Formats: sequence, C-alpha cells, structure tokens
Amino acid sequence: MKLSSRMQKIEINSIDGAEILKQLNHHLKGDITQRWGEHILEFDNELGKGVVRTIAFDWGVSLVDYDVNFFEDTKIVFNIKNANPIEFIFISEGSLEYTNDHEERPLTFERYQNIIISSKKLSKETYIFPKMTSVKVNFIYVLPTEYVKKKNNNLSYLSKSLFSAFTENNDNSTYKHYGNFNLKIADQIKQLQNSHDSGMVRTLSIEGQLNLILAMQILEHNNYENGLALPESLSKEDIKKIHNLSGYIIDNISEPLSVSSLATKAGLSPKKLQLGFRVLYSKSVNEYVRQLKLEIARDFIKSTNYSISEIVYNIGFKSRSYFSKIFFERYGILPTDYRKKVKA
Repeated sequence: MKLSSRMQKIEINSIDGAEILKQLNHHLKGDITQRWGEHILEFDNELGKGVVRTIAFDWGVSLVDYDVNFFEDTKIVFNIKNANPIEFIFISEGSLEYTNDHEERPLTFERYQNIIISSKKLSKETYIFPKMTSVKVNFIYVLPTEYVKKKNNNLSYLSKSLFSAFTENNDNSTYKHYGNFNLKIADQIKQLQNSHDSGMVRTLSIEGQLNLILAMQILEHNNYENGLALPESLSKEDIKKIHNLSGYIIDNISEPLSVSSLATKAGLSPKKLQLGFRVLYSKSVNEYVRQLKLEIARDFIKSTNYSISEIVYNIGFKSRSYFSKIFFERYGILPTDYRKKVKA
C-alpha cells in the first residue's frame, strides 16, 4: 500500500458506535440518521464519500461497518481509555494499514483476511484508509467483561489463547490473530450489508447474521491454530479470482457452468479452481454451483409466480425430476409442496 505524505487525521476516544459516528462526523461533515436502533453516517463532499453504520446489541457486542472512499489518505486513531474490546475485523474490499503501541512496524490488513485483535487498555490503534480506494470493512466489537455474563456463552470451547483473551484481566495484555483468507465470511458479510428488511425483522436479522459472522471468524481462528492453513499453491490473487467468479456464477446461473469453462473464465487451471473451492468454500465447484442453483430456485418458488418448469429452466437444469430429487435432498420437501406451503 503506497501512502502519500499528505494525510487527514481523525481521533476517536470512544468505543460506543453512536459516539464513533459523532466524532467521525465532526471531521467528515456529513449527515447522521437513526432508524431501528441503527445509526448511519453518510457523507459526500471534498473529503470523500461513503456510509458508516453502527448498531449495538446486548452482552457487549456491537457492529461498525465502513463503506468509504476518501480523497486523501485518512488516519483514524482510536485512543480508548475505558475499554479494550476484542475486535473481529474483516475487509470485503480494499485494504488497511494498521499500527498500535506494541507492534514493531505497520501491518497491512488484506482483503478477505480474518483478523482478531485486542490491545492494551490506554493504548492507541491507528487504521489508515488509502486515498481514492473503495474500502469496505466490518468491525465487530466484543467487550469481554460483558460477554462473559451471557448465558450459555460456551467460552470454554474456545482455543486456549482466545479463551484467555475473553476471560483474563487483559487490561495490560494483548491478543492478535492475523489469519487466513476466507470467502465464506465475505459472502456472509455481503448478505449483512445487503439486508433490506425493516423494523424488528431487520434488527433480528442483523443480530443473527452478526452472530454467524462471529462464529465463522472464530472457526477460521481454530482451524488456523490447528494447522489448517491455506496451501502455498493458492495465492491471494487466486483467492480474489475465485471470489469474483462467485458473482459471475450468480449472473449466469441459467448457463452451462462446467469446471473447465469456469476455470477459463477465472484464469485458473481446473485443478487450482477445485482446490480453491475446497479450501475456501468446503465444496467442489459442482457442489457449490448446485447449492447456489437450489437457493435461487427456492427464492423463485417463494417470491414469483413462475411455474416449477420455468424455474428449472431459469436455473439451468434440463430435468424437472432431477431438480425435484435434489431439492428434496436439500430441503426435505418437494418443490410443489414447498410452493403450497409458502403460498398458503
């Protein structure tokens, strides 16, 4: 990441999401709105453009989500005096440079990398957003002193190191996990960011997805500590190509999607494509495509008046009987019965 000498600096001295937005807006001069428990900052001016939103839940869990593009390199410095949360960080687009009081040199947090950190109390953390770059980054803050009060928190099932971060007096200790790249987390965060529900349904949906993202980040951490790292033959560029391919698959779901054609589209060998899907999605290419077809078909059945035959055609299957068979295997109900149920 190449940074310029000119840089705008924003200082934050709170971990409360609403207060973070207020302090950001002191510099960014945008508009803050509140709806259904969410606080949303929108700005579009000479400093840049973007949206930052936050929502807090019980047991010390909160979300701050950035979708921003600054016109100058922008340094956001967190100087938190009264709390040191565990931060679960995931970048869906772009990258960030990170420094704190105990790192010897700046670190670059990459797109799709799973990051978990907790700093000493009273220490400073700095995140640098590069200029003219779209950055989408998801911060889930967990206050250990609050979370340990949660019934059935099951913290004892965490790895020893992460369990210590939650349960020990960590005012003067640090924790860091700069983990593997994970596309399943990226896809889940995309669902979170694209939620269009409202009211209580929206709030419950965000909380549920937030918990799922936390679970996936903790699972990646456990896999990393157990030595289940990415194969050396799978580069960061390969990972990006595979994630971009997932969008192509959705847009062309009715077309023939063979492993060879998808490999050509991605610019990867069929062997490396299969390896990437196995490692990043825990599925073969064909299994991934089939699951996606079934999910799209389910949504068509629920929200459109297309006949089952039309839906089968729209998702690229030739045999209605085969579709009914795998739909039943996946959901435990035939497509026609599912339609009767959801349209009743």
